[in-house]
Amino acid sequence: MSGPNTNYDPVQVSPLDDDHVQAMVDEALAAIAAARTTAELKAVRIAHSGDRSPLALANREIGALPPQARKDAGQRVGRARGLLGGAIAERQEALAAAELDAALIAETVDVTLPVALAPQGAVHPITAMMDMMCDVFLDLGWEIAEGPELEAEWLNFDALNFTPDHPARWLSDTLFVEPTQNHTLMRTHTSPVQARALLARDLPVYVVCPGKVYRADEYDATHLPVFHQLEGLVVDKGISMAHLKGSLDHLARSLFGDGVETRLRPHFFPFTEPSAEIDLKCFVCHGASVGDPDNPCRTCRSEGWIEWGGCGVVNPRVLASAGIDTEIYSGFAFGMGIDRTVMFRNSATDLRDFVEGDVRFSRSLMGDAR
Repeated sequence: MSGPNTNYDPVQVSPLDDDHVQAMVDEALAAIAAARTTAELKAVRIAHSGDRSPLALANREIGALPPQARKDAGQRVGRARGLLGGAIAERQEALAAAELDAALIAETVDVTLPVALAPQGAVHPITAMMDMMCDVFLDLGWEIAEGPELEAEWLNFDALNFTPDHPARWLSDTLFVEPTQNHTLMRTHTSPVQARALLARDLPVYVVCPGKVYRADEYDATHLPVFHQLEGLVVDKGISMAHLKGSLDHLARSLFGDGVETRLRPHFFPFTEPSAEIDLKCFVCHGASVGDPDNPCRTCRSEGWIEWGGCGVVNPRVLASAGIDTEIYSGFAFGMGIDRTVMFRNSATDLRDFVEGDVRFSRSLMGDAR
């Protein structure tokens, strides 16, 4: 049996001698020390300690050595790779700490400095106006009354003295809910809340009723199928048209300023008698555009007055339907569109802007809500 082969060419294994291994280590240590960021260090680790690094390739040559040389070469390469691994870990820790310190310095926030808060939204002009109008009457000691939007036909029409053949009951005006034999509808005005208040509350009654109403109207610049009304109702002893006029004047001055004027123009409503339309003196031209073609007014169309809503003394039939003695009690009622009031007060021109959901429109009319 032949003995082990002790003859090998030292040229073939020269990368594994002390000088070559030490040169690889020195080159790798210099690259590690030169790395200034964790990203650069990662590239150094791949180049000098990865699977294709000089040490890794040299390590693969150990198997080609004769037995008596493998142990020394393996220990030599192993020590070199361990040294590099420790150096890389130490440098990684130092660079990570330095980068963290730099980030903390760069991201430092002085909490004592004033900052501009980003607006998150805005109060909708309809909501703001509804609250404003209600507050006027709350300050007078009135109460807020609310009712359902899905309403009984009797409360929406019959209790308010609408005759069975009144045009407001037609499908072209009113949105009835199927099945129609149930006689329910989407309320066409907030007046049913007045009827409910008379049936549920003790006299005297001083209430204001805000809310949504529904009509079979087109969707355009001046009409919406869903809009908002605010109605007021007073029933007490000795109530007259003069009390109505004073209440409306107070509301108008609260919303449009002390110089605004109102007038009552004769009209007809089934639930009031006598009845009137409420007009506002144009708060833009103050009537000066009437008869002056050279200075037209877009707000009032040079008529000098703007229609605001309807009002009147409560019809005795309405009081009687709620079981109120009309010989003792009388009252007044009024109502106007909240959307229309916002348009008057803020010079808005298109009702569709109120339902488009653009917060810039709300901010432009009512200001930011912060």
